[in-house]
Amino acid sequence: MRILIAGADGYLGWPLLQHLAARGHEVAGVDNGARRRWVAEMGSVSAIPIAEPAERRAAFADRFGAPPAWWDGDLRDIERVRAVVREWEPDAVVHLGECPSAPYSMIDAEHAIAVQVNNVVGTFSLLAAMHEIRPDAHLVKLGTMGEYGTPNIDIPEGFFEIEYRGRTDTLPFPRQAGSWYHWSKVHGSNNIMFACRIWGLRATDVMQGVVFGTRPGDEPPPPALRTRLDFDEAFGTAINRFCCQAVVGHPLTPFGEGHQRRGFLALRDSMQCLTLALEHPPAAGEYRVFNQFQEVYGLAELAAMVQRVSGELGMDVEVCPVENPRLEAASHHYAPDHQRLLDLGYMPTTDIEAEMRLVLEDLLPYRERIEAHADVLVPGVRWDGRRERVPWLRAPARVR
Repeated sequence: MRILIAGADGYLGWPLLQHLAARGHEVAGVDNGARRRWVAEMGSVSAIPIAEPAERRAAFADRFGAPPAWWDGDLRDIERVRAVVREWEPDAVVHLGECPSAPYSMIDAEHAIAVQVNNVVGTFSLLAAMHEIRPDAHLVKLGTMGEYGTPNIDIPEGFFEIEYRGRTDTLPFPRQAGSWYHWSKVHGSNNIMFACRIWGLRATDVMQGVVFGTRPGDEPPPPALRTRLDFDEAFGTAINRFCCQAVVGHPLTPFGEGHQRRGFLALRDSMQCLTLALEHPPAAGEYRVFNQFQEVYGLAELAAMVQRVSGELGMDVEVCPVENPRLEAASHHYAPDHQRLLDLGYMPTTDIEAEMRLVLEDLLPYRERIEAHADVLVPGVRWDGRRERVPWLRAPARVR
């Protein structure tokens, strides 16, 4: 299969490019380097050093026999997207080329607009180019479980049956996004669903939980093939951030009481699930939704796990909650379905604490690198528009 990955230089895109190549697929990437610039804007770096794009592609060629086809390009430039799709003629497109950060979108109006334009326009450019040039190709779009919010009922996979005033129908499950970023993802999902209906495109919208981890497989990749791992408040996900905090002896910082519940899965399982979606495409005109995660956990529960695993590795780490900078329910029902990927053969490859141990072991050599940017470990972007570092709810016993 010929597969184009948009956002191929990112946390998921770069390992997915390699994972698919190892399975015998022809792969190509397009990226404009935005993730590197966004993280730098937040005053941070990848905890694990990553190679420059050209060095990455050279290392890819050494491993797989040839470099991936590659374009530097912005998905908002529809002519550029058309040119890439026309030249590569993909059988499938994996869309990972969006800004993936709720806090980044909440910094101010300018950042909210930038995230909305980047995500909504970029997605529409891909849809239009596929419609015009490769109408039989399959779009795998990375959505987010955050599109659903935290309703007080169970969450289906995209659609649910409803009865109202004696009539029944199957409708998209209502979205209750919690940031400008999450609303941009909702808008993208709606456009994809409509494109399938009127253009006959085939698409899989992957509502992904929070991904963590350093390894897309059993062994750590060689340096030039490693993926990034972020720990700043905008682009570092919860477990990755907790692990980076543990490595430098910083208190772990769940928000509030830490009763917010989310779905999580390891990086290697994200690779597995995206591959299953690609290798089992939907019918023409079909828009399907997969909820992609391994298990649901509360944030305080995850912090306690990281504390326990890091303690087994000789690290003495506190858990000290901070004031929640977000406007979200402090405690809530959360029971999403996730059967469709299991039906395709998804099998979790590791338990969460075993994966946490690997993350901590892989981060230990870069303790000084994380320490040099420790000021980004406590958030300061608030949903009410202020930029003010959140206070401790329980002060650390050891003041850094």
